[in-house]
Amino acid sequence: MKPAILFYSFRGATGAEANRRAADSGADVFEVIEAKKRGMFSAFLSGCPQALGRKASAIKPLSIDWSLYDSVTLMAPVWAGHPAPAFNAALEIIPKDKILHVVLCSGGGETPNSKEATIAMLRAQGYALASYVDVRTGQPAK
Repeated sequence: MKPAILFYSFRGATGAEANRRAADSGADVFEVIEAKKRGMFSAFLSGCPQALGRKASAIKPLSIDWSLYDSVTLMAPVWAGHPAPAFNAALEIIPKDKILHVVLCSGGGETPNSKEATIAMLRAQGYALASYVDVRTGQPAK
């Protein structure tokens, strides 16, 4: 079995990080796409309150044979200090028997407002959470 990476990317930074990680690990990559494309205005006006309330957005169906994977890395951007709504939607399709890794991407690089609550939520939902990583994206290369 091999790892899978599921990612939602609003402006491309999370997608770039997902593809970099897949190249390093040999994971298969699947993009989570919201059913209704958001503009910058709607991302802030409706997306941030949804993220704060841990609401899921509607996503397009994904065709994944979960039997091929033992672990899943779920990646998403941070909106208002919390995982974007597509993160919550993607959780609904990941089988609970998979080892889960969470990678949240943001310009600030940390999710202090939601980290512990997100970890507690994942464990309460029955996920075997192996890691939670905050990644600073969109920064110039050093």
